Amino acid sequence: MTFDNHLLDVINKLQDLVYNTIGNDSLDLPQIAVIGSQSSGKSSVLENVVGKDFLPRGIGIVTRRPLILQLVSISEDSPLIYQNNHDYVETANNPETMTLDDHLRKQSGAKPNGPPNEWGEFLHIPHKRFYNFQDIKREIENETSRIAGKNKGISKLPINLKIYSPNVLNLTLVDLPGLTKVPIGDQPTDIEVQIKNLITEYISKPNCIILAVSPANVDLANSESLKLARQFDPQGKRTIGVLSKLDLMDHGTNAFDILSGKVYPLKLGFVGVVNRSQQDIMQNKSLDDSLRSENDFFTSHPVYSKISSKCGTQFLSKTLNNILMNHIREKLPDIKAKLNTLMGQTEQELLSYGDPKQYSIANRGNLILKLISKFANNFTGSIEGDKIDNIISTKELCGGARIYYIYHNIFSKILRSIDPCLNLSMLDIRIAIRNSTGPRASLFVPELAFDSLVKPQIKLLQEPSVKCVELIYEELMKICHNNCSSNELIRYPKLQAKLIESVSDLLRQRLGPTTQYVESLIEIHRSYINTNHSSFIGAASAMTQVLDDRRAKAQAIAKQNILEAKKSRKVSGSSDVISEDGEASDNDTISDAILNGTKKHNKSESVNEKIGSKKVSRKASNSELSNDLDSSSKESFLNFFFGKDAQNKNDPVNGNVNGNAKGVSNGFSAQSSSFNTGIFSNLDTSADSSNTALNNIDGGLNFINRLPEQIEQLSLSNPQNQPENNVDELTDREQLECELIKKLIISYFNIVREMIEDQVPKSIMCLLVNYCKDNVGNKLVGELYKEDLFDDLLEEDKELRVEREKCFKLLESYKEASKIIGEIV
Repeated sequence: MTFDNHLLDVINKLQDLVYNTIGNDSLDLPQIAVIGSQSSGKSSVLENVVGKDFLPRGIGIVTRRPLILQLVSISEDSPLIYQNNHDYVETANNPETMTLDDHLRKQSGAKPNGPPNEWGEFLHIPHKRFYNFQDIKREIENETSRIAGKNKGISKLPINLKIYSPNVLNLTLVDLPGLTKVPIGDQPTDIEVQIKNLITEYISKPNCIILAVSPANVDLANSESLKLARQFDPQGKRTIGVLSKLDLMDHGTNAFDILSGKVYPLKLGFVGVVNRSQQDIMQNKSLDDSLRSENDFFTSHPVYSKISSKCGTQFLSKTLNNILMNHIREKLPDIKAKLNTLMGQTEQELLSYGDPKQYSIANRGNLILKLISKFANNFTGSIEGDKIDNIISTKELCGGARIYYIYHNIFSKILRSIDPCLNLSMLDIRIAIRNSTGPRASLFVPELAFDSLVKPQIKLLQEPSVKCVELIYEELMKICHNNCSSNELIRYPKLQAKLIESVSDLLRQRLGPTTQYVESLIEIHRSYINTNHSSFIGAASAMTQVLDDRRAKAQAIAKQNILEAKKSRKVSGSSDVISEDGEASDNDTISDAILNGTKKHNKSESVNEKIGSKKVSRKASNSELSNDLDSSSKESFLNFFFGKDAQNKNDPVNGNVNGNAKGVSNGFSAQSSSFNTGIFSNLDTSADSSNTALNNIDGGLNFINRLPEQIEQLSLSNPQNQPENNVDELTDREQLECELIKKLIISYFNIVREMIEDQVPKSIMCLLVNYCKDNVGNKLVGELYKEDLFDDLLEEDKELRVEREKCFKLLESYKEASKIIGEIV
């Protein structure tokens, strides 16, 4: 055996090893891929090279799986002919598989001359020889239908066929499906894309020689095979062109320039061939006769005779053999290096599956204890941020960082998004005020109404608080699953399942108490409304805000009326109004705006009449209005009703005999016990302060008598008292009371919300997170570290055992491939 033949024999062995044992072409072995459009003559070229009719034919796509064809040249008396020839005896005695020569010998009574020296073997049917090449054709069709289906679909799984013959040269060819444009019959709509992707997988490899077949009777510019080859071999270094159907070109035309390399330059050049026509195939013209006809065509042609020695199937076979051998010699060092790399990677993968003999029966307890301890430490470390397997994720938050995010981004945002007056309208507040007074008319804003209204609003905080507990529980479960996905625990699925089950039980045991405690926090805040809280706004401040809001609205309306008045004057072209002293009065304009706005937006006609009666002059009216708003509304009403210290002891409303005494006037002040104590809760009953109490009671009676006037004056500060949410039936007093209650509810709700936002995360950390973190190790050891469970817990995963065995076989195959390459001197 020559050195070149030995090289190809080595590559063929590697080819068998790769596709039979390794299962992929990771070595990128040198081979020749045959590509071309449908009906370009690919199959005929291959049959001419082999010298046998063995490829399926038909209409449309016939080659639907890659066919790896290994041609092995043997001598006429090779020992391989007589080895494992039991299939020949069966073939010779089977009438269906007998050849024509066998039939003639049998009819003549002659004995067979021995097994033929040409046969084929399929890799998927090892140790079975096919002496009849028609059987090879049928087996290719059956194997294609078995994998790719009986329709016109394709498959990437190759068919490996090895043909032994003394009439072939050592070659390795890959017959690929023909390129197509339009789906025909049962072909998939994306058949063109599928075929291109399949061809690309082969010709994109640097060690692949591209055999591009193009019909000569079609313009070379339309060659699909050359177009596809140029994408992956733009310089044409590993592409060899084949021009088929030269005998079918139009008379007077030839492909001499193409074959000479003048039209489309390729480093490996072009080779012209003449295949059997469809009529020759139908007439069963032998390939030997076809090859003789091809030789006669080139030698007798007036143009091609000049290059006849470089045309034809025989020249193509020799050229491909030389190209493949040179390519193998060139790429062999790279193959060796890649093989060593694959061996190292496979060894590392095999180590990752573990050694089943590493731990004996006596050491199984130590192994389980080691795995449990490592899992518990990783679980704790994931929460604290110092996991043993310190692989920081850059894709998403996890562990303790995720818990922090839930507390301060999800939970806090949900709490802050809750409206303190959600589902609470002005009519609801008015009804609550009326129901809290019973059959009596309310003199002041009742504290029972505030209690009954604020408690349901506090209840709104319960749902997000409970949801926060559930989110933390889910995150802890996620941490548990993530730490159980390590390679060591995946190896033992039952131990992995027991770890998850034990931690899940621990978390479920703590979920109930944690949820109940969080719910009790809400009930605690609802059980006692502490209006004496330092951050509570208080009734006095709430009323101040109400008045400020109304005053701001009134000023805005006044400014709007001034602007409208100025615009109207500019439009009418009238001059400025001149006062008695001859100067324009801006105060008059402001007074007009305020009074006009008040008349325009005030719902009470009686109030409008009073405003009109007070207008002696525009300046005086403006001054009196300001005094009424500032003095009567703010000083009289606030200072007495909400308990500011009286500044004038002679004032019957704000009067206080003793400056330091705290009577009715401080009922809502910061020194009072709570808003719920009422107006007269702090009356001093001692003998020393009896006069003060009597004076305060007299002042309270005077205030009650003046209450309608106070309400009327407060109404003037909100001339644009627009109804909201169908509250147009509310009186001015009821509107004022509802706004006051609403301010108080918002203030108290914000206090409770702030406390819940702080207390719920602390409760969850104490009762759920820290408890599980501190007790997970003890629980796992107590439940799983039992000698009668060792065998069951350390039972390996079946899939893992299969993967280990597969990896072990792959490593052995690589070692065998290395041994085969080592045979080359």
